[in-house]
Amino acid sequence: MKPGAMISEKPLADEIHCGRTPVREALQRLRIEGYIEVHPSRGVQVSTIDVFRQFELLEVRRPLEDLMVRLAADRAVVSQRDRMIELAAEITAAAADRDRGAFLRANRAIHELLAQAAHNAILAGSIGALHGLSRRFWYAYIEDQDVFEEAARLHAATLTAAADREIEKASGRARDFLNFLEDLTRKALSERLRHT
Repeated sequence: MKPGAMISEKPLADEIHCGRTPVREALQRLRIEGYIEVHPSRGVQVSTIDVFRQFELLEVRRPLEDLMVRLAADRAVVSQRDRMIELAAEITAAAADRDRGAFLRANRAIHELLAQAAHNAILAGSIGALHGLSRRFWYAYIEDQDVFEEAARLHAATLTAAADREIEKASGRARDFLNFLEDLTRKALSERLRHT
């Protein structure tokens, strides 16, 4: 659903073939996670994607991302390390092929794998919500293919270091990626201000 779209419980329940109670519960969770806003007199609205909020999200994400990558580099089991190498190749190939869908699927899989490999359920839940919100920013603002290639390079470097148990190197590459995201956010903000 597009940012700013209004949602009605009953049509949504009908569309997904379930009762209103599970829809209401799901909407409550989406509200808590920041995906929707509830307006008592107007209804439920898909949250807009705010560039300023992306900066706040990155502030919170930085220390959690660092912890996640460090723990994953230290704690990942062999199958997770093998999957890191596979995903590094997948995201690089997706960017080279200019396949946005494959890139975004690999990006999501990378975040999920690193969170699982950290072997900390509290961290996985917290960082998962942040990754989801951050992913919305990509969908809304990122179209330039060069951006995908650079993001793929940075992700691949993080994954390779983590797979090789190079904790400090993995942490540094993750920091490079977040710096890259912050630069993209600044560019998006400049573009937005230019058009207002």
